[in-house]
Amino acid sequence: MKNKRITTFHVAGTYIGTIVGAGFASGQEIFQFFVSFGIWGIAGILTITVLFIYFGYIIMELGWKLNASSHLPIVSKVGGRIVGSFSDIVITFFLFGALTAMIAGSGALFHQEFNLHPVFGSLFMAAITVITVLGGFNSIINSISMVAPFLILSALLVSIAAILSAPLNEIIIRSMETPVMLRNWLWSAILYISYNIVPSISILGPLGRETRNRKTIRRGAIWGGIGLGIGAASIFLALSINAEAVKDMEVPMIIIARRFSPVARILYSIVLLAEIYTSAVGDLYGFVSRICDMKTKKATFLVILCSILAFSASLAGFSNLVRYLYPSVGYCGVLTLICLIYDRYRQTHP
Repeated sequence: MKNKRITTFHVAGTYIGTIVGAGFASGQEIFQFFVSFGIWGIAGILTITVLFIYFGYIIMELGWKLNASSHLPIVSKVGGRIVGSFSDIVITFFLFGALTAMIAGSGALFHQEFNLHPVFGSLFMAAITVITVLGGFNSIINSISMVAPFLILSALLVSIAAILSAPLNEIIIRSMETPVMLRNWLWSAILYISYNIVPSISILGPLGRETRNRKTIRRGAIWGGIGLGIGAASIFLALSINAEAVKDMEVPMIIIARRFSPVARILYSIVLLAEIYTSAVGDLYGFVSRICDMKTKKATFLVILCSILAFSASLAGFSNLVRYLYPSVGYCGVLTLICLIYDRYRQTHP
């Protein structure tokens, strides 16, 4: 990859594609973490947009400085021996958990949209994820960066259509039942950033290493953060307007797209499946690269084994994984975020 020029587009696209997965694109994450707080959810969306830009930049810059091939050098530097080891365990655990959620999300999509048993969708996702990861880091960056813009555009179009088709008296952002692990909109935003950003160090760190200069990293972080904010805001508006109709759905954004036309539903289903794929690829690569050198035969064995185990664990169900796994890892990851902020402060105020 070093002999190929990584552009701002590659950085921004890979950043978006790494963060966006089944939970984000399906609407499950945004619904549980922001829509449930009503109008205050908008403040949460603005908060995560700024934090995505900030943390994305400092993580990729650390990857560039430390020549990081996984998340370990970064968390070790900012957290030291004790906190760094704890962060390493949290990230490694969540990478496997998130891979499980992506495979489960694919199964839920196949079941909801194509009336197929979830096992078929899960097997399909596990298989293409294994093939891509075995192709190396170059294929991972290309696959992730190319898919991301389509998700943002699709979410934006569905949101605009939802707003234009809703009667004026229905465009009201109401509070819903708040998930038990979330206290208020600000804490929800912090947890959301935590469980999204901290595991993503496993991809953002090596991405920073492969990027030639800080300027490209900075621009990529800015555009990536803005893209994530636009996508989250679009999904938030679409879900808020249709909250009562989709609150019990596994893949709520598909239900909204279905209201406009069968073509819109199919297109969004394809984009959603692509985003689940990019996230699953990043999770599997990050998990295995932490355990062993990706160029060895052992890595091939571990890639296949981890996919089989994640497929088995995915049978717990998609929405349950989002509801309990993500906030739990968010709580654990807050300490890593604090260490990243403190390390950055030490660099700028020696």
